Amino acid sequence: MALFNVFDIAGSAMSAQALRLNLVASNLANAGTVAGTPEQAYKAREPVFAAALSGARGGTPEVELRGIVTSTAPAVPLYQPNNPLADADGYVYRSNVNTVEAMVNMISASRSYQNNVEVMSTSRDLLLQTLKLGS
Repeated sequence: MALFNVFDIAGSAMSAQALRLNLVASNLANAGTVAGTPEQAYKAREPVFAAALSGARGGTPEVELRGIVTSTAPAVPLYQPNNPLADADGYVYRSNVNTVEAMVNMISASRSYQNNVEVMSTSRDLLLQTLKLGS
């Protein structure tokens, strides 16, 4: 593996964490939304990543998005008979987003992103020090 592949790997991981942060932001933005039926209620989404080799045999490892999974947790029924979205029984259905879980996921993704920034920064510094040895 070439020394410069570190930047490709860390960049791929940063892109993955950025996508994860975007999905968490979407989940948090829709956490308090309601709908008239359980099927219409917003469902939490999570990315599924896998390690993959790019290019030919012996290529650079990278993080690959395999898909986005929608939560199967049920929508939360709320009795609000005056809500215009309420069904015949007076219920609306809140999103199944668990805000505590989403916040933990956001912190984890943010720290993973920061760690990859540090990997890139440290690699850059080491490469610069290596170049200085040659002069």
